[in-house]
Amino acid sequence: MRKTFRYTLLSLRDLAISAGLFTVLAVTLLALAYGWLGPNPPKRVTLATGPAQSAYEEFGKRYAKILAEDGIEVVLMPSQGSADNFQLLRDGKVDLGFVQGGTLQARPEEEAGLESLGSLFVEPVWLFYRQDALPLASTGAQLDSLAQLKGLRVNLGTAGSGIPSLMGKLLASNNIELFSLKISELEQTPATVAFLEGRLDALIFASAPESLMVQMLLQTPGIGLTDFPQSEAYSRRFAFLSAVVLPRGVVDLAADIPSQDVRLVAPTTALIARTATHLALLQLFVQAGQRIHRGAGWFKRARDFPNLANNELPIAAEAERGIRNDKPFLQRYLPFWMANLVERMWLAMGIILAIMLPLSRIVPPFYAFRVRSRIFRWYAQLRDIENRIGQSSSEAASEASRAELDSLEQRAEKIAAPLSYTSELYALRSNIQLVRKKLPV
Repeated sequence: MRKTFRYTLLSLRDLAISAGLFTVLAVTLLALAYGWLGPNPPKRVTLATGPAQSAYEEFGKRYAKILAEDGIEVVLMPSQGSADNFQLLRDGKVDLGFVQGGTLQARPEEEAGLESLGSLFVEPVWLFYRQDALPLASTGAQLDSLAQLKGLRVNLGTAGSGIPSLMGKLLASNNIELFSLKISELEQTPATVAFLEGRLDALIFASAPESLMVQMLLQTPGIGLTDFPQSEAYSRRFAFLSAVVLPRGVVDLAADIPSQDVRLVAPTTALIARTATHLALLQLFVQAGQRIHRGAGWFKRARDFPNLANNELPIAAEAERGIRNDKPFLQRYLPFWMANLVERMWLAMGIILAIMLPLSRIVPPFYAFRVRSRIFRWYAQLRDIENRIGQSSSEAASEASRAELDSLEQRAEKIAAPLSYTSELYALRSNIQLVRKKLPV
């Protein structure tokens, strides 16, 4: 039993040595392909969001939670808003960021190296006003024209939010000069506090309805929301704007808030990524976007978003695949890292397999050579003994040859060989006996 076990181990050792070079070559090619393709993404990615309590911040938290399921840490970088995010992307300080339509200003030289992962949601322009600040407030006057802002204390937000640029275009289209308004540029949270305290008459920002600030202001007594009767005209004048309607009662059905449909204008927000961002990360963000934004909302029906419309930047290939198709087949049944590895390495593995299959044919002959060499190497000594027997017939020479044959036979008995090669081993021992017969009696 012990001898059988030793023979088995010896055969396995021969097989391992025979296939060793083949295995080393295959592993080396795989390592080179892995290093070149880099299939697995980095474990950390940076996402530019927005001000505190904004929709951008809320969505950023949701993305971070979903990607954490696949072991990816999403570092959220607060910012002033869309314009600030665009600048961070241009400077390479973040990997991805939320950017509002109209922010890019159609400057192709600044957009190189950036691509869109699809439109995620609309961000209506929320123009809230204090009802007691309007002329004829006691008669129930409502603000439904930008011209009514003249002389009022209006906060346009910081330059990094993108709203000053957007409102500048809207005011200019109405022939309203900025100096006719009492403009402030406070950040969203301090501006809201000043607005509620009566130190501001109007507050303007663009945000998704998921923003806690929006939901709070819509339900605050004495605060009105501007209606844009010309919303369709605005959408025709500015390609990055859409006309949307806030339906009556959508905020609170029981309290009937708002008490009537409110027409608004809204730019579309996209998730923008640097082209250098790892493709697997883009795939994960697109899949997360499907989970976060595909539901119904105040300004959309289920599955309206994400989509490939209203994008000012080239669409990433991963976004096109992810939005138009379901989750890749392997990712439905395997962990993401494993499915991603196979998806991105299959071509390289196919090429390596095509190279290694012909080379694998040398393994069996090399294995046979190693096993037989343990037997055949004794034939040189056996032939030498046979030659000396024929050249000299002295008793001393015969005794010396007999002693060598005895020693050779003892060594042959200890040679370990697989069962399939024992015929060669017995042939060696038979040939030793044939040479022994040539010795003088």
